[in-house]
Amino acid sequence: MNCFLVSLIFTKLNPMAHLNKPHAICIPLPAQGHINPIFNLAKLLHSSGFYITFVHTHFNYHRLLKSQDPATLAGVADFRFETISDGLPESCQRGILDLPDLVVSLPIHGLSSFRDLVKTLNAACPEVPPVSCIVSDGVMSFTLEVAQEFGIPELLFFTPSACGMLGYFQFGELVQRGYFPLKDESCLSNGFLDTKVDWVAAMEGARLKHLPTFCRSTNPADPMFNYNKVQISNLMKTRTLILNTFDDLEKPVLDAIRLKIPNIYTIGPLSQLQQQFPAKLGSVDSSSSSLWEEDDKFLEWLDKREPRSVVYVNYGSLVTMNPQQLSEFAWGLANSKYPFLWIIRPDLVEGATEVISNDFLEEIKDRGLLLRWCPQKEVLSHVSVGGFLTHCGWNSILESISEGVPMICWPFFAEQQMNCFYLCNQWGIGMEIESDVKREQVEGVLRELMEGEKGQEMREKAREWKMKVEKATQPGGSSYNNFEMLVTQLKSYAI
Repeated sequence: MNCFLVSLIFTKLNPMAHLNKPHAICIPLPAQGHINPIFNLAKLLHSSGFYITFVHTHFNYHRLLKSQDPATLAGVADFRFETISDGLPESCQRGILDLPDLVVSLPIHGLSSFRDLVKTLNAACPEVPPVSCIVSDGVMSFTLEVAQEFGIPELLFFTPSACGMLGYFQFGELVQRGYFPLKDESCLSNGFLDTKVDWVAAMEGARLKHLPTFCRSTNPADPMFNYNKVQISNLMKTRTLILNTFDDLEKPVLDAIRLKIPNIYTIGPLSQLQQQFPAKLGSVDSSSSSLWEEDDKFLEWLDKREPRSVVYVNYGSLVTMNPQQLSEFAWGLANSKYPFLWIIRPDLVEGATEVISNDFLEEIKDRGLLLRWCPQKEVLSHVSVGGFLTHCGWNSILESISEGVPMICWPFFAEQQMNCFYLCNQWGIGMEIESDVKREQVEGVLRELMEGEKGQEMREKAREWKMKVEKATQPGGSSYNNFEMLVTQLKSYAI
């Protein structure tokens, strides 16, 4: 039985219960780092009285069925799950190397499939309230075409940081200044990427190497660069933006963006804001959006460690590395002698079993725990965790800031380099490891973080940011107030 029929059965048991609710469709880019924050927003809207249709791709919905209790995906009467096609073959694993194909396919197949879904939802009345608004991932802005066709208001939620967004805003400028496309591959290694981005005051000190990595191409038709350039162009038409950040953290950057987009709802960190809106009994508000099966072995292991003694290592859901890089990280961690919890996804690197050798496992016995995936927020909130080695994905950064945990940064792609730049140079809670990672540097940075003077300064700064997060997300705080204004705006569309 599909999710649409399950929802209809629920509503038919009490057919009048949801007819007067505003109905929001929430649709993320089909990647874990995009699904999580939009799912969190959907749960918050649900807690605020909305009927929710949350849209996965067919492929990801089946992954979710494998990674968690299928009962949580059946939905409840006023929170339903639906699916659309991404147009890629089932054999495609939707990894990082498949992103160019995905962004070519989605505006065609995803658009057509989404149009059919909206048509079906509106035809389901009176069992389902009419769709009153769409909250779309900013990089799924082709949905604006469907919204316009059906006369449905739509707001765009961009899941990166504000500083990352400001980087994407420069893509048009890069073309005009002749910085894109690159003249040849030598620009990647001859110092060209050290060119200052001196035309944006809020990015003082930033260089081309800090901008989203999709601009590092010699191809003027590069699909990732042009796809993101189109998304910014579509955003400019809406003049309204939702961001998962908070005002104190990124005020200069937000002020710069407001010169282009006057209406910005800063409602983050969403994972913290959720704590102000308790989940409804028997709802999906407390369920997970993880595409990976989560291992709970970490909790008992962490409970046995001293406060602030553990290094947590996780490179996110898409980052890949070669065996040599993994080996350097492994022995840097081992040689530091600190206890560590290391998340190694099955697809993190080809040949991972070869570099996770018996010698390494023997060396880290009793002080290292290797897992395939885990609930990250629970790890970072544990008292034993003293540092986080991260790829600088925005969700990871916000969760770490929310728990007052300083970071070691190894940015990989997209806007992660920009996040790293601000972490290390503006917010004072990060130290960077070079992309060509060496075990000696890993060991040295870990020692500085855990015991050095710089590490102590970062820890104190991290505590300050944690308090600012709490202030922003509590009643009367900037993010709390902005969310209430967003709810009022979205509900007005149903009148």
